[in-house]
Amino acid sequence: METAELIQAVDREGLSLADAAAEAGLDAPVPTCPDWRVRDLLSHLGRVHGWAARFVAEGLTKPVRPPAEGAPADAELVAWYREVHGRLVDVLTHADPEVKCFTFLPADSPLAFWARRQAHETAIHRIDAESARGGDFSPFTPEFAADGVDELLAGFHSRDRSQVRTDTPRTLRVRATDQAAAWTIRLSQDALRVERHGEGAADCELSGPAHDLYLALWNRLPISALTTEGDEKLAELWREHSKI
Repeated sequence: METAELIQAVDREGLSLADAAAEAGLDAPVPTCPDWRVRDLLSHLGRVHGWAARFVAEGLTKPVRPPAEGAPADAELVAWYREVHGRLVDVLTHADPEVKCFTFLPADSPLAFWARRQAHETAIHRIDAESARGGDFSPFTPEFAADGVDELLAGFHSRDRSQVRTDTPRTLRVRATDQAAAWTIRLSQDALRVERHGEGAADCELSGPAHDLYLALWNRLPISALTTEGDEKLAELWREHSKI
């Protein structure tokens, strides 16, 4: 997806998240994040937004940790989140396309990285806010959802820290049924390898609409929401060890 489209997604998803959080109330539990209530969700994401904005706005080239604190009292929390989110959108929108700053996943540019990372960070947590509010999840476009699957698989889980591993080499395939998108995942004792195609034999294939793949692979829907063909133990492996 284009960087401008991803910045629009950051904007849209953050506004929807804030609305859902306000409707749910700060004390509401977040079913998709069992240890959290809505105040924890807003506090976490607001700090992440501020952290991300700093890299782009200040051109920070070395990693810094997100702040451990910084959210205000409950009475101001939703308004604070809206303000921090708005500042992030403004920073991304007006950033120099050639800005140089720290990133931690492959991307065409630092700005493209932060737009993509914050778009999917916000989108997944919007699902969390909606799970606290109750009712149906607002949909994602298939293109956006497929992009989120790609970031998760080819980005996060291609790093050494991924815990999705097998004692003997196995192949897991993920296929979107409403997009021309598939990923072949080579599992072993080492960090997994992702190939962006759906060709060749696989020990297990998980398939479904990109929206369902996105949420299930991020553990916001059960893996059973997908169609599983082949060795179901690989689907269970993902469920148990894929937490980021």
